[in-house]
Amino acid sequence: MATSNSHRAPGRAVAPLRHSGRALRGTGGAAVLGTVLLGSAFAGGAAQAAPAAPATAPAISSSTAAPAAPAPTAALHSSEKLRWGSQGSTVEQLQSALNDEGADLAVDGKFGKLTHGAVKDYQRANGLQIDGVVGPETRGSLNGGASIGGSGTSVPTSGTSTSSSGEAIVDAARTQIGASYSWGSSNPGVSFDCSGLTQYAYKQVGIDLPRTSGQQVAAGTQVSKSEAQPGDLVVWPGHMGIYAGGDKVVDAGRSPGAVTERTIWGNPTFISFR
Repeated sequence: MATSNSHRAPGRAVAPLRHSGRALRGTGGAAVLGTVLLGSAFAGGAAQAAPAAPATAPAISSSTAAPAAPAPTAALHSSEKLRWGSQGSTVEQLQSALNDEGADLAVDGKFGKLTHGAVKDYQRANGLQIDGVVGPETRGSLNGGASIGGSGTSVPTSGTSTSSSGEAIVDAARTQIGASYSWGSSNPGVSFDCSGLTQYAYKQVGIDLPRTSGQQVAAGTQVSKSEAQPGDLVVWPGHMGIYAGGDKVVDAGRSPGAVTERTIWGNPTFISFR
């Protein structure tokens, strides 16, 4: 608002005061912040510049460009497949991405029951295959269509690491041969039920499987017998064991009532975590 001055000195023109929230330039080219005096005061015909801003007020140039917005980044920086039992930094990225989509997960790098459920919820909401596995389609959706390779720690995916991990799972199961069968038990050197043995053997190589046989089957991917590798699960209705290769399985069975290695029978299905 302009203010009037009833006590003007004769012969001096006083410009009105105006308030501005942005930086303006005086006649001398200096930027002035806050309340500024527009125009020039004339005394004897000489032009005087508006007073400079305090030294503490930074000058702002109208030609200074705003900082460029950062380019969008992918949520998952790895091409590996993630599923129940995966662990590491890539799982942390997954959990953070799911939280951005409305989940409420602890970002702990462990792909367990809650993360599995959150993945299925995301897949359901986005018209993807609902299997709880973060493969190319789910990863691409979380990345907004981006496809990025990288590294991380997870369930082994291929090659020598898969083979050695599978053999290590079989070896872990074999160490329990002779332990008795007991439903609901997972007591190394003493007793197991079928899913207790499989959970134990996988845990020895750093893979956390859920406890029950139904949950373990749901967390993995079914493969054909020709695709099965040592360390995969062999599944019958109400029972499971660990594929040892060569048509053999290590399992904790009601009959013979102990952990044994024996020939596969019937027509089981095979579940892989590769």
